[in-house]
Amino acid sequence: MRALDAYDTVLLDMDGTLLDLAYDNYFWLELVPRCMARTRGLPEAEVRPELLERFAAVRGTLEWYCIDYWALELGLDLRALKAASSHRVRYLPGAEEFLRRLQADGRRRVVLVTNAHRYTLEVKRGVAGLDRYLEHFVSSHDYGAPKEHAVFWQRLQAGLDFDPATTLFVDDSPAVLAAAVAHGLAGVIGVTRPDTRQPARPVDDVATVEGLADLLG
Repeated sequence: MRALDAYDTVLLDMDGTLLDLAYDNYFWLELVPRCMARTRGLPEAEVRPELLERFAAVRGTLEWYCIDYWALELGLDLRALKAASSHRVRYLPGAEEFLRRLQADGRRRVVLVTNAHRYTLEVKRGVAGLDRYLEHFVSSHDYGAPKEHAVFWQRLQAGLDFDPATTLFVDDSPAVLAAAVAHGLAGVIGVTRPDTRQPARPVDDVATVEGLADLLG
């Protein structure tokens, strides 16, 4: 694993890299099924399998990450639900300190690059105070393709004008990490513990850290 000094651009995922994925897992796997069950007048146990099947059908597409798509599909006001539950948004251990260090150093461009819909990004940006540390925010919805797809990386490079040979990317998704490797980024690091409520999980074929704290040195 190369030192941070080797890079002039750092691309950071949001959910599961900077912010605790525990919130997203709570939102989609606990809160949404509960609200669906209440709306339909059914036990949650009956609603959950259908919901998981619908998630799986569009996994890895922009729709999977789009709160407005799911609001229409499920008949729920997910924007309101997201705003009402956003107090649960938290940084992962060491992530805020990592951002502080990069900001204080000031020698490299740092960009948040997320698959989250712009609405979700703005909610979390406000709650977590990401503007204190970052100036550049990219949603894959801006480029019409998720980070899992080669076309996203082509469009991102054209938009940001970064040099893959001096760019570091950190994410928790194996599929996204593989796409970054395929695009030729010199530094690709996988986060193995994106959700503090769950144990670390293996990420193959790239360098790994449990969290950004491990990169502080």
